[in-house]
Amino acid sequence: MKKLKDNKAPGGMKKITGRPASLKPVPFRFCAGCGHGLLHKFIAETIDELDMREKTIGFAPVGCAVFAYDYFNFDIIETPHGRPPAVATAIKRLLPDRLVFTYQGDGDLAAIGTAEIIHAAARGENFSVIFVNNATYGMTGGQMAPTTLVGQKTTTCAQGRNDKSGHPLRISEMLSTIEGTSFICRTSLDSAKNTIAAKKAIKKAFRYQLDGKGFSLVEVLSPCPTDWWMSPEESLSWMKDKMMPVFPLGTFKDKFASSYK
Repeated sequence: MKKLKDNKAPGGMKKITGRPASLKPVPFRFCAGCGHGLLHKFIAETIDELDMREKTIGFAPVGCAVFAYDYFNFDIIETPHGRPPAVATAIKRLLPDRLVFTYQGDGDLAAIGTAEIIHAAARGENFSVIFVNNATYGMTGGQMAPTTLVGQKTTTCAQGRNDKSGHPLRISEMLSTIEGTSFICRTSLDSAKNTIAAKKAIKKAFRYQLDGKGFSLVEVLSPCPTDWWMSPEESLSWMKDKMMPVFPLGTFKDKFASSYK
């Protein structure tokens, strides 16, 4: 393949996309149809657009999120399972001029790290959270997670989750009731329209932080075809038909909506 020069593709066509500077030139190792790769690109593009690559610090825990340090071309700190909000709190307070974000799955944020995320929100800590909700423990074998739907089959509830094992936690709705939060929304990677909305929400969360507006969380519904035992195409339909009725998309809180268009 010919090397592109001056933002031109072969034949003189204008180059309209490419690898963001905030992503390393390495192949992704995520499963086919997984949403993490797309979400990584959106985060990296946003950081480039904000010209913050040299001042960004990300935090990733155990789970599929652990691969973040292999892909992002800026500082990533690995933390114990569920603890990114606690460590992010310390770093943001020590280095307030940095763009600080946590990148967490549902097994991490909504289970082991529930206390950390709730109290970081209650304190109104000035960092951003990217919450990836695929309704399962992706890396460790597809076990039931706090966000698993009633009736959904996993390796630890092969007949489907029943109400005796609880109901799915709606993190965005819960955190929106906390006074210390400034921006809480839920997006999805099931369609072009919703992926565009996801990137816009990430950018708003980062802008709020840079302007000192406090705690923001963007929940992203993401496909996990491997642990849902589906094809990538089937997983997108399942998200729309099954996940979204339980986890409706939208903005649940936006303290400064009138100031940010």
